[in-house]
Amino acid sequence: QVQLVESGGGLVQAGGSLRLSCVASGNIVSIGTMGWYRQVPGKQRELVARITSGGDTDYADSAKGRFTSSRDNAMHTLYLQMNSLKPEDTAVYYCNARNVVAPYGFGDYWGQGTQVTVSS
Repeated sequence: QVQLVESGGGLVQAGGSLRLSCVASGNIVSIGTMGWYRQVPGKQRELVARITSGGDTDYADSAKGRFTSSRDNAMHTLYLQMNSLKPEDTAVYYCNARNVVAPYGFGDYWGQGTQVTVSS
């Protein structure tokens, strides 16, 4: 069974930085696009950044210039470097993996989320 486990969230002051990681496990053969999404209570989950297996990236306007997504395909790991954090970045951040190929199946998966809190 494929599992995505996020880490790196926490409490940081405005202007600070955090680096999120997401490790995918489960005898994975390959993963397509991986992405970071975030959600605050009462709102829909929104895309923050995504990166294809070839390294092409796409960012939400709110993340451009401050966040950088990268991945290690060999280690099935996704990263999000977040700089110049703002209180409005406070949310639960979720990792998503699409088109995951494994011996037992194929599908899309989500992590359990990691809380990011930015204080003013």
